[in-house]
Amino acid sequence: MSNITDYPIVLFLLSLALLYSSAYVGQAFFRRGRDLDDNIRENFTVIQGATLTLLGLIIGFSFSMAINRYDLRKNYEEAEANAIGTEYLRTDYLPTASSTATKALLIQYLNQRVLFYTTRDEDHLIEINNRTNQLENALWLALQEPVNQHPDPIRALVVAGMNDVLNSASYTQAAWWNRIPHAAWLLMLIIAVCSCTLVGYGSKQGRNGKIMTLILPLVISFSFMLIADIDSPRGGIIRVVPQNLHSLEDSLLPAPTQSNAAQH
Repeated sequence: MSNITDYPIVLFLLSLALLYSSAYVGQAFFRRGRDLDDNIRENFTVIQGATLTLLGLIIGFSFSMAINRYDLRKNYEEAEANAIGTEYLRTDYLPTASSTATKALLIQYLNQRVLFYTTRDEDHLIEINNRTNQLENALWLALQEPVNQHPDPIRALVVAGMNDVLNSASYTQAAWWNRIPHAAWLLMLIIAVCSCTLVGYGSKQGRNGKIMTLILPLVISFSFMLIADIDSPRGGIIRVVPQNLHSLEDSLLPAPTQSNAAQH
């Protein structure tokens, strides 16, 4: 189920409007044009600095969480490609008929895994997941007859490889579900609102003051957009490209014959 963090541009616009409104409220209503004396200014500077420092730490921590999850999704994509490629080679230990059928199923399964990474449509994703589950069952059933006929260590190696293929898809799905918690987003938003309100409260009246109150909301909104973009597997621009799966897909395609090459 999608949420606002799956749309980084929308998140940027909404957060910018909210944070700039907070800065404007702090400048126009809380302070109301009054100058701060030295004692209040000193205490205010300490509070403002502490709040902005806390906001920077929370944003940095959330950015680190998003990067770690992105790297995890990349690593599992590589692991999936390795597992499928290894199992494709191990099927040569099966009888010819079983090996051919299993390889054909693995190619279909590989195509579905590529689609899993590239699609953005939720309805299409449901179809991909259903088709993937059907192929997983078919792959497991394809091994049962040849393995049951000759349950030797070689056939056991083929079964272990197929188990790695199926497990790698489950690990990938778990990594794509592992997102920055909503509580962390709420905490960042609350601290950001407080920070912008304090900046608006401490800024001067006039045109220059309004420009200064826009800078911090703009920077924070960009930070939110970047974190959401990295953290969202299917939203935004920064996404995991299945390069390893594409490379494996190209290597498993049958090579063109000489007659076909001559025609081209």
